[in-house]
Amino acid sequence: MAKMKNETLAAIDIGSNAIRLLIKYIESYTSETEFKKAAYIRVPIRLGEDVFTEGKVLETKRKLTVEAMEGFAHLMKAYRVDHYRACATSAMREAANGKELIKLIKKAAGIKIEIISGTEEAGLIYKAGKFDSFIDPDKSYVYMDVGGGSTEIIVYSDHKAVSSRSFRLGTVRILSKGVDKAEAREFAAHLEKIRMEYSPAAIIGSGGNINKVQNLLRKKSSDRVNVTQLEGLYKSLASMDYLERMERAGLNSYRADVILPALNLFLTAANKSGVAYIIIPKVGLTDGIIRQLYEDGM
Repeated sequence: MAKMKNETLAAIDIGSNAIRLLIKYIESYTSETEFKKAAYIRVPIRLGEDVFTEGKVLETKRKLTVEAMEGFAHLMKAYRVDHYRACATSAMREAANGKELIKLIKKAAGIKIEIISGTEEAGLIYKAGKFDSFIDPDKSYVYMDVGGGSTEIIVYSDHKAVSSRSFRLGTVRILSKGVDKAEAREFAAHLEKIRMEYSPAAIIGSGGNINKVQNLLRKKSSDRVNVTQLEGLYKSLASMDYLERMERAGLNSYRADVILPALNLFLTAANKSGVAYIIIPKVGLTDGIIRQLYEDGM
């Protein structure tokens, strides 16, 4: 199998909870293309803590963000990245000084950042999924990504995405008490409508918290997570305080608080859409960005 092309692509996700850098080697052969992870860095800055309470990114997190992006720039240079794309999501969309911070990062780190809509974010995540390999094409599914500031919902039916919605419901936003009650009601109503129109077979879940569920439940990536198992895990974690969730459940400090609102969102979605299990393919926005770069020939 002769190698035809080799390039290195990078994706940056500036989210409400964390900032992530993913670098992949793309190796193209005559019969297939392989995407190999070279590096993955996650920095839990939590821009949403500022934005969802103060309406802007404050000085401390502004400096941390610039420093993180400078570090990412050095890493991309060290890995000889051919092309990259940096996308900012919910927190930066809403920050009054978001555009100012983007200019500062460009000047300090040389990285160009795009603020993308919730719909585009959902589309990129969907692109990363390669769902045809593990779902029944004759059934409908709900794809759900829970982030720090927003939750993206895509209905997958008949081999394609038939609807996409972004809701201002996310783990950091919930912890910061920045959720509009009307938004929460609309979220529930949307899932109930999906149940009536599509009778989805399952939820396909993404995001760091639902990915962690696989480890906590000792599931393989191909295993389905039953909603009753998720309910049991939620009750178990909710019975612990923050320190206990780190000590007894083995969660990191940046995961021990946000995992509860994330699981609550997934359980609400499962209840309203009438599904019995969740599929966790372990993909995210950075995977979708790299897939898009590759398909665009960047």
